[in-house]
Parts: sequence; structure tokens; C-alpha cells
Amino acid sequence: MMKKNITIFGQGYVGLPLSLSFAINGCNVIGVDSDVALCSNLSQGKTHQTEKYQGKSIQDVLKEQLDKGTYQITSDGAWAVQQADTIIVTVGIPVHDGIPFYDYFDAACQTVAENINRGSLVLIRSTVVPGTTQNRCQSLLEDISGYKTGLEIFLAYVPERIAEGKAFEEFETMPTLIGASDIISQQKAAEIIQINSKAEIIISDSPTAVETSKVLENLQRDANIAIAQEFARFAEAAGMNIFEVIHLANTHKRVNILNPGPGVGGYCIPNAFYYLNARAQELGLSLPLLELARKQNDQLPDWICKKTVELLRQNGKELNHCKIAIAGLAMKDFSPDDRLSPAIDICTKLMQSGAAVAAFDSNVSSQYPFKVESFTEAVRDADALLILNRLFEGFDPVPGIASMASRPVIMDTKNIIDPNLLPLESIFWRL
Repeated sequence: MMKKNITIFGQGYVGLPLSLSFAINGCNVIGVDSDVALCSNLSQGKTHQTEKYQGKSIQDVLKEQLDKGTYQITSDGAWAVQQADTIIVTVGIPVHDGIPFYDYFDAACQTVAENINRGSLVLIRSTVVPGTTQNRCQSLLEDISGYKTGLEIFLAYVPERIAEGKAFEEFETMPTLIGASDIISQQKAAEIIQINSKAEIIISDSPTAVETSKVLENLQRDANIAIAQEFARFAEAAGMNIFEVIHLANTHKRVNILNPGPGVGGYCIPNAFYYLNARAQELGLSLPLLELARKQNDQLPDWICKKTVELLRQNGKELNHCKIAIAGLAMKDFSPDDRLSPAIDICTKLMQSGAAVAAFDSNVSSQYPFKVESFTEAVRDADALLILNRLFEGFDPVPGIASMASRPVIMDTKNIIDPNLLPLESIFWRL
């Protein structure tokens, strides 16, 4: 097989490991990103991502592929498209006030359309509003390039389905969906996917059906978490440990309740409802159950802040005179990804209410006014500790609690503390 020349737009949490995965498997890959600082860092082998491949860090993999010349990084999308026989788009579609914002995605697709070579394949791997591939991308590609899809250029929707932290493994092992309306696009897409995947490939002649399935994958988790949060409120009122209750329920082979937490973050799940809702509104439909789940999860940072105030008052303390320590800033355990993280919302809301906030997360590189350099610094003289993430395997916050102020409040949203190890004067609360 001739060596593939692949250009990938977007070098974030999906695009970079995807690029390196293809490079490892013998392709010439050009990564494209509009963030010039990101491009500069990647060209020097620097990334804050924490993925691993066969025991190697993503930093080591990046440096190896840069040295081999199988991976390049640029902000010049036009040049990169001209070098490629396959172009993959992983550019995200952010949501502003409930409305999907297409500007970045459209800009990438326009660059592709203006520079695409006859015979090239375009794969859309971003999570999108159902109908985007055919109604938006195909029209744009054909109108600007002058080529006909399915005859002169080829187009398919192939959603990414990876879990952050397992990207390289899941590119290889996760079943892949391909949505393309013509057979040649289906075949070409499958040929590319098989380069770095050993898993089953499922093909549909409806890109829109595949786009919708991807959104539904995320939405079922949003709804599942909302259910778990409601269960947690019941368990708390009834004096039970919700994590034990969920564990017991999940022993049933057809039950898989997710754990509750301080909120739902990251790029995928919080935006999924708005992608589906945008299309539902065009169809004159409402999605009341899914909308309620999104609202329930969206209000969790407020609820956590109110619970903090309530527990402090039980110890005779007011929030605006207190220091609050936070363990975890990322959107989930062990992650460097702080996009739409509920922990950031919690810190911001507590500060706005007058609290002094000291937050630690060794995985997150972003800078915040409330971020400190160590867990020890965060908990020293703090009146409350909110554990919002597991920071690393074996993370044990208990030794640091001894340096907290008198009558501390300990809020454990991750079920990692044994309350029997805490000072008698402390107030312990578990989600």
C-alpha cells in the first residue's frame, strides 16, 4: 500500500493522539492548528496531554515522530491540505448560550475546500449537529472546490469515540462507525481507519444517522449522571452511602449507573444536548427529558457551593471569612483537561461569594488566580476541603487535613476518605 499523506485539523485532545497514531502506523502526518503557541510547543515536543502508548508518554511519542519526520505541525492549513490525500477534521464546535458556534469548524472546512486535491478523502471526526456533514460540509466542499463528492472527492463522517487517557488504545480497539452516502467514500474511509484500528468497522449510508448516534452516546451519559445525582440526594437524606448503593445496583448484569460527582465537564457531554437540540428545533421538536438532565447537571456547581456554606455554618463559620481548599481542577480524575470543568465554576463562585480559594491540581497546566503549587499549600489553615478529583493513583488527602483550621469541613465527592481517620471536630460530608 502506498504511504498515506494525512493532514489533521485540530491538534487538541483528539487531534494530536490521532495524528501520532497514524504516524506510528507508517503515515506521513501534518497536524494543523490555528493556535500558534500550541504549534510552537508541539514542534519542540511539548504537550500537556497525559496519554500513553505502550508505556511511553505522549511526549516521547511526539518527539520520536518529529525526529522521524512522520509528524509535522503547522498553522498553514492551505499548504497542509495541498500535501494530503486524506484530510481529517477534529475541530470542535463550542456552544455559546445554548447555540452551536460554527466559525472555527467552518474555517477549517473552507480551507480544505479551497485547497483539496482531486481524489482526496475528507473525514469529519468532530462531534456535530446531526446533518452537518451532508448539509454543511458537502455543500461547502462542492461549491468552493468545484469537485463532486463521491466522484472527484470523497467524504465521510467518522466520530471519535475515545476516552481521554486511553486514546491510543481505543483508536485500535474501539469499534468505528463510518457514515458516507456513496460506496467509494465508505471504502476509502474504511481503508484509512484500518491503518490504526484492529476493531470492527460499522458502515452506514447515512452520515446523519452516525452523527446522531455519536450525540446520543454522550447524551445517555449526561442523563445517567443526572439520575445518579438525584439518587445521591435521596441516599444522603436516608443516611446511606450512594457509592455503595450504586455498586450494589450495578451487580445486575443489565445495570450500569455512573457515579455522581461535582458536575459534568469536558467538551463532549455538556455540549451534546445543544447539538441535538439545534436540529430538534429545526424539526419543531422539544427534548424535555434531555433538557432537564442537562439543567440538573449544569446546576451542580451552585449546589456544591450552597452545601459548602451550609456545612460551614454548622461549625459557626461564614464563607466570606473562610479559606476553601480545592483538590482537583480538571473535568475528571487524573486529567489535564479543564474545559468546561465544574471545578473551575465552583472555585469562581466561591471567590465571588467572598471566600479565599486555594486550588491544587498537578495535572492542569492552565493558570488561575486561585491555583496554588501544592496540596500542602492549599489545605494549610483552610476551613474547608472540597475533594473534586482524584489527582493521581493513591492520592490520600488525610495527612494534609492536620494542617487545616480548627473544626474543618471535609467534602468528599469521590468517596476516597475514610471518615474514621478524620479529627473528631471535623464535619465530613460525602456526595
